[in-house]
Amino acid sequence: MTEPGDGDAPADLQLTSAEWSMWQAFRNGSTCDLHIGDPARDDPHGQHLWGPERRVRARVVALLLLDGPPPQPGRVSALKITGAYITDTLDVAGGTIKPFVELRDCRFEAEVVLPESRFTTLRLVNCAIPRVEAARLHTEGDLHLPRCVVHSGIRLTDAHIGTDLMLNQTVVHKDRQGRSIMADGMTVAQDLQAEMMESYGELSLRGATIGVSLSLRGSRLSNPFGRRALNAPQLTVERTLYLTAAGLANSPFSSSATPPYGIAHTPSRGTRMQRFECEGGMRLDDGRFGDAVDFEHARFIMESDQELSLRRIQTPELRFLGERPQRGRVILSGARVVNLVDKSASWPGLGGLWMAGFAYETLIPRGHFPLALRLQWVAAATPEYAPEPYEMLATSLRTTGEDSDAREVLLAKQRRRRETLPLAAKAWGFLQDWTVAYGYRPGRAAVWMAILWAIGTIYFSMSPPPPLKAGEAPPWNPYLYALDLLLPVIDLNQGAAWKPGGGAQWAAAILILAGWVLATTVAAGASRLLRRQ
Repeated sequence: MTEPGDGDAPADLQLTSAEWSMWQAFRNGSTCDLHIGDPARDDPHGQHLWGPERRVRARVVALLLLDGPPPQPGRVSALKITGAYITDTLDVAGGTIKPFVELRDCRFEAEVVLPESRFTTLRLVNCAIPRVEAARLHTEGDLHLPRCVVHSGIRLTDAHIGTDLMLNQTVVHKDRQGRSIMADGMTVAQDLQAEMMESYGELSLRGATIGVSLSLRGSRLSNPFGRRALNAPQLTVERTLYLTAAGLANSPFSSSATPPYGIAHTPSRGTRMQRFECEGGMRLDDGRFGDAVDFEHARFIMESDQELSLRRIQTPELRFLGERPQRGRVILSGARVVNLVDKSASWPGLGGLWMAGFAYETLIPRGHFPLALRLQWVAAATPEYAPEPYEMLATSLRTTGEDSDAREVLLAKQRRRRETLPLAAKAWGFLQDWTVAYGYRPGRAAVWMAILWAIGTIYFSMSPPPPLKAGEAPPWNPYLYALDLLLPVIDLNQGAAWKPGGGAQWAAAILILAGWVLATTVAAGASRLLRRQ
């Protein structure tokens, strides 16, 4: 420990030349640059060995952070190191670190241990790190880990980040439990940016809270042998979750982040756009998203037993605009959405979509999405008949004034229901469908009434019935007589005045029964039109 006002290091530390340079740079608030000037040899992720001229001991770094010397007069102390090889384990667990910290292009021999420590701002940029252990870490400002390679996972359980958490272009490999990033219960006051990140293992954000937006643009999450690549139930994002494409700055897919921590390089696949890709399952159950969940250009590679699970999520807008998953299932059961923005080519086929209890208000199709394909979408979600998806679609169409399409959807519901009925009910259903389309096409019922009226008029013109009471019957009129039989409510003073017999009696009975059925159908259809139902 240094004496008050004494800026020299303790003699027993026996500082190396690299450590002495770091010590003096700390007091000046300047950067200690240990680069040698060769880009290949300065690459912390390369194969070249770094010699003793670049090595600093973790205990010296910890001493500067926890109990460093006073700054030079007129300066603010800060630990800013570039190109260093930090030996042993950097352990400041439980400590309070007041100086600004930025380590760039550094290698760490062992894990970085930060549990329950408190920082103002901590930036590790383009570093090679075996592991970051930072449960319950607290920062007043940013935590930045862009372009780092972490070989055995990052733990941020219950951490609190005062402003932004940045993981852009970071590569994280799994730990012994198969997790790449463990951040359950984490709170980020502003943005979490993890654009073009590569995660090999399970990224866990259970119960995390993001104060503004969470961006995984262009990232690749891979956990093909585990159950999920992203496990984030009860995630809260105050604005938007972006699972979309990223690309070059100034391209249509670039984000607002700026160098040196933003996306400033061509995507690794040599294109102007890099999709978000998830190899493995994804769980966002019970999430709350203040603005939107955006899947535009997303690609999901799942096994048959894996899921993209959006059970019971709540968001004003769901943009389901990615590639169609070839395997696995998309689960929307119980989700609540105001606007559903989608493409017909994005949804999986029969058996790959579950949406029992899925509620939405407005459909906003992107591209060609006719009603026939929309009905196939509902059918794909209901391998076994369920009325709710049809009724939800009809309600949404009625809300936007598409009453005719809404009736087609409800007709499709009745036809689907008919498949579950016993033989007799199924036959009756076919008759209803053929004659009056279950009442959803009332014009067809009116046509049938006109046909039966014409047939009845012709029949009774050829076979007029005798009067019920001689001398009291009105003048014979086959047109009015047939119409009086067909109309069940209106009395034209014809039906009760004549006494049909034999075949005419059967013909009259058929007209009366058909009239009741068809007139009721026409009345119900007209009522639905008036009530927009």
